Amino acid sequence: MSSRAPVTPSDYIDKVTGRTEYITDVEVPGMVHGKILRSPHPHAVIKSIDASAALEMPGVIAVLTGADVSALNNHWGLYLKDRPVIAIDRVRYVGEPVAMVAADDERIAEEALEAISVDYEPIPFVTDAAEAIEASAPLVHETHDTVKDFYFKGEAKPVAGTNIFQHYNYEHGDVEKAFAQADRCFEAKYEFPMVFHYAMEPHCVIASFDSGGLTVWSCGQSPTAVQKVLSRVFGMPLARIRIISPNVGGGFGGKASVKIDPLVAALAWKTHRPVRVCLSISESMLTARRLSASIRVKTGVRNDGAILAKSVSVLMNGGAYADTGPAVAVKAANRAIGPYRIPNLKLESTAAYTNTVPGAAFRSIGGPQAVWASESQMDEIAEALGLDPLEFRNRNLLRRGEHVRPDLRPIDVEMGEAMDIATREMAQLRASDSGSETHRGTALGISDPGIMAVSSVLLRLKIDGSVAVVSNSVEIGQGVREVLRRLAAEQLKQPVDAVEVLTPDTAIAPFDWGTGASRSSLMMGLAIADAAADIRRQIAEIAAIVLEVDPQSVELCEGGIAIGNRKKTFSELLHAYFGIDSGELVSIGRVSPHSNAGKLTQAPLFWETAAGQCAVAVDEDTGEISVRHYVSVADVGRVVNRAAAEGQDEGATIMGLGHTLSEELVYQDGQPVNATMIDYHVPTIDEVPENFVTVLIESGTGPGPGGMRGMGEGAILPVAPAVANALAEGYGIRIRKLPLTPERVWRAIRERKER
Repeated sequence: MSSRAPVTPSDYIDKVTGRTEYITDVEVPGMVHGKILRSPHPHAVIKSIDASAALEMPGVIAVLTGADVSALNNHWGLYLKDRPVIAIDRVRYVGEPVAMVAADDERIAEEALEAISVDYEPIPFVTDAAEAIEASAPLVHETHDTVKDFYFKGEAKPVAGTNIFQHYNYEHGDVEKAFAQADRCFEAKYEFPMVFHYAMEPHCVIASFDSGGLTVWSCGQSPTAVQKVLSRVFGMPLARIRIISPNVGGGFGGKASVKIDPLVAALAWKTHRPVRVCLSISESMLTARRLSASIRVKTGVRNDGAILAKSVSVLMNGGAYADTGPAVAVKAANRAIGPYRIPNLKLESTAAYTNTVPGAAFRSIGGPQAVWASESQMDEIAEALGLDPLEFRNRNLLRRGEHVRPDLRPIDVEMGEAMDIATREMAQLRASDSGSETHRGTALGISDPGIMAVSSVLLRLKIDGSVAVVSNSVEIGQGVREVLRRLAAEQLKQPVDAVEVLTPDTAIAPFDWGTGASRSSLMMGLAIADAAADIRRQIAEIAAIVLEVDPQSVELCEGGIAIGNRKKTFSELLHAYFGIDSGELVSIGRVSPHSNAGKLTQAPLFWETAAGQCAVAVDEDTGEISVRHYVSVADVGRVVNRAAAEGQDEGATIMGLGHTLSEELVYQDGQPVNATMIDYHVPTIDEVPENFVTVLIESGTGPGPGGMRGMGEGAILPVAPAVANALAEGYGIRIRKLPLTPERVWRAIRERKER
């Protein structure tokens, strides 16, 4: 546990009282409102669009269609340049934007949509990934235009003439030989559903063109990525595009990279007016979702439980546009390895286009899909070998300093410690049960964050001792502003209340890759440390001039400096230096792969891990699962803000319960049939475990200030397999397809009884 005194975060009161400003609260003079007409077809040619009736309606200002964007660089993408700003000649999924209306208010814009007539010619479609990779499948895209190093490092590897937009392979050792030498081999397929991010705030963007360029108030998690895409779409210099990111009401990857910003900017470009577009939840459900996956895992073991070889084959449904899907496919393969010693390993991952909502990054990209498969099979193997699942894992666990893969950074945590803590805590919880029977399930998760070591921050030390932190790290509810506030205070030895973290704004904040992949606190922490070191150097040089002291003797203290027992306030020091009672010191902190003597070049920068244990009970008459107890353990290196850190861990776990028990975006005949708040169920407070224990290990082994590492995603990984493993232990059923709905569980129990 941390010994630091608690500090009340500066934004908590504003958030709970409703004073915090989100994009929906922003008012821009002259602003009009936009609404989107969406395709009702999964795949169709657009033969004509007639917007004349809509344009005649009072209050309607403009209608945007594909014909309007021909003057723009109208296709963009992060790995593949596959997405039009708005549908041009065809639509590729139900919900794709076909036309947009700008009107004086949202009601008029909504009514105008009904007056637009679109003539479609439906064409063959495919919604299942396995069908999409067959030779006879209709092509979602005729060609693949790849983009290198645009968002993540690297380039997708599509297969020409197919729907495959990413095909990834990795191998070490001799897998087939090891399978032949194994005492036993286990092989099974596991299925993971499409899942919606379900942030409390749907997507919302305001865009405005004026003589100075383009300004966008974006809900995106990556302001500089939005800036870069808009620069290329509109052919404008980056310096003339300004992205402002107020507080964002949740993202989870559904607002990472770029989503609706080019679309809204195009409508503002046509109308010559600021345009506001705020989606409904149902519309956001037609904007982005987690990639579904089918994962086949084969593992060869000796009778004593030693793993000899493992092969993983992943097939992901990437939807109509690639988005970050190529990276998700790679990470899913890596994260299926687990924290285990595997001398012979083969990974293959394929992501395919389908006529469904585009897949996108989602909390621990590829991780929940992969860990669901690999950790379910770990229990299956243990049962077949007659071993306790914990003992089987322990026999194969990597220790700190060993390699998950020879080409990746050694693992930097002790997973055995985390598993032991989870086991001890769960034993105490179950011992407190009175008269109720529960069954335990365990799972471990390990992920290699897709972290880009490219970040900058601006520190401004004012003459009164206050500090401004200027960065592009977006507050999406995870508490990053408070973490940066505390880290800046720590590095400059000032009170936390003296530090203010400004709203991300690309016009004033230096470049940062984006908010995601558990990176912001860590990367900005490193950048803040770099900037603070420069501030300390400047202060020492000024003190040497003004006070005629050895700069090495100058130390920062609250409100100023100390040289031995002698103290000076910042005001006294800078007043004497500048000659007036005004001024500031400014420094930019930078982090690149070459920082820290090149130590940031090897991937991953750190390993994000979690151990999860649950205790469940099932109503065998209905199949309903009750997760009575849950323990989550993670080594985060160092806790900066305990309440927020525990909240992130708990939030990730509950989000994991969603895809474990109920969440699934369902398609029938090309149509999403449950893309509404009524039909799509996320966990409520009633489904939170009765006892929920979160343990954060502070080993100090992370690469950030004080040994911190990123966190907030790892806890989602173990949930689904832990629950499935508990079902297998207690009820003798092994379900390999999520979610574990009451019907699915009831049928499995019934089939077991019939056998």
